[in-house]
Amino acid sequence: MFQGVAKRLTAASFTSVSRGDLFDFRHYCKKTATKLRVSEALSGAELGENVKVQGWVRSVRPQKTNTFLHVNDGSSLQSLQVVAGPQLNDPLLTFGSAVEVTGTMKKSPHQKQPVELEADQIHIVGECNPVDFPFKIKERHGLEYIRQFPHLRCRTNAFSSLLRIRSEATAAIHSYFKENGFTQIHTPIITSNDCEGAGELFQVEPSGPEFEEDGNFFSVPAFLTVSGQLHLEVMSGAFSRVYTFGPTFRAENSQSRRHLAEFFMVEAEISFTQSLEDLTKVMEDMFRSATEHVLAHCVEDVDLFHKHVTPGHRDTVDAMVSKRFPVISYSEAIDILNHSSEKFAFPTNWGCDLMTEHEKYLVKHCGNIPVFVTDYPYDLKPFYARDNQDHPKHTAAAVDLLVPGVGELCGGSLREERLDRLSTRLKEAGLEDAYSWYLDLRRFGSAPHGGFGLGFERYLQCILGVDNIKDVIPFPRFSHSCPL
Repeated sequence: MFQGVAKRLTAASFTSVSRGDLFDFRHYCKKTATKLRVSEALSGAELGENVKVQGWVRSVRPQKTNTFLHVNDGSSLQSLQVVAGPQLNDPLLTFGSAVEVTGTMKKSPHQKQPVELEADQIHIVGECNPVDFPFKIKERHGLEYIRQFPHLRCRTNAFSSLLRIRSEATAAIHSYFKENGFTQIHTPIITSNDCEGAGELFQVEPSGPEFEEDGNFFSVPAFLTVSGQLHLEVMSGAFSRVYTFGPTFRAENSQSRRHLAEFFMVEAEISFTQSLEDLTKVMEDMFRSATEHVLAHCVEDVDLFHKHVTPGHRDTVDAMVSKRFPVISYSEAIDILNHSSEKFAFPTNWGCDLMTEHEKYLVKHCGNIPVFVTDYPYDLKPFYARDNQDHPKHTAAAVDLLVPGVGELCGGSLREERLDRLSTRLKEAGLEDAYSWYLDLRRFGSAPHGGFGLGFERYLQCILGVDNIKDVIPFPRFSHSCPL
């Protein structure tokens, strides 16, 4: 009975509908457009298919018969060319506007792009006034200019390339650690210790009148972390290889091109080691693995920097990944500096800390490739660095990795695992009570271990040749600047 009624309704429907209704019926029966990212559309896999692309207009070129658009959605540096007939021309179709384009993928007759999208429909999702928009369609804006617009600079070619590179580099570092048996640890952002001992900390306190008379929320002073190292050392008592990758904070009152108040650190700890060579091997292998991955997976994005931002830097990067990193001691480094004809602003006496000018000179002296400097003066290093017991000079088993254009990229050391020596050092610094838990790590099943930290933004500066650290992080925070 139901089938009979359905047949009569269907027949009646078709005898009473108008031609327009039939058109609508056929329209809804048409195959739904396949939604593609721009990178997928550019691959040419959907030639001849009905597709939908969403993104932002990077250029508009109206001609007599057609309007040509370039649409980008952040999935690749290259944009997709859209060919729109005169019926789709719209004064709101401007540079920077957000659009949804439906049409047919076709092979392009031009050599510069393999495919193009012949538009059937263009929906303007978000308007953009090109007069007020700070980036202009035919201008190449420098990194310093776009830095003024942290809320908009991701829409430029240079910064969108940087963000894709940053994403791939992050994935490559995680991949390296996973493939080499490291366990990832989420170390806390709020901490009660000062790992570096420099005192450049942001103190954490709750806001609101209900907390004004409560004193410390955590019962002890709490700070934003400057390093996850000490928490990794806790975990290295149960896991032989651990790492963390996350934000760290330092209250340095500086607006220089080298400093940020918030930045990302890659840190690792390795148990059952008494050799700096074990640490330098991981540092070098991770650097090379991540860099090779970025060069292979971000070809166009890296080329943009090496051609337009830092021309000629690719040769330096190729040398860094193809040559082994030399190793020199701190004492050898001081000898090199003292025999140099270079005039340095800071002293180069044995016992002085190496400054950026010294680090960059040592890198050039060693062939403009990364170089390890080991065995620093004991008094220059924090309480946890292992004593080499090599009087009279007295050094610590510490190592820094210096790289072209940046200087120090990594810093690490063997950790002092001998309870008596660590206890003496903490007592001399007046820290024995605050770090009693750290001494417990040596009392209960301690094993010789060591670790290092790598500044992720400095790494990006190194491989891309970017001079200012504020140009390699999405939202730079530094002294007197936290705009959003």
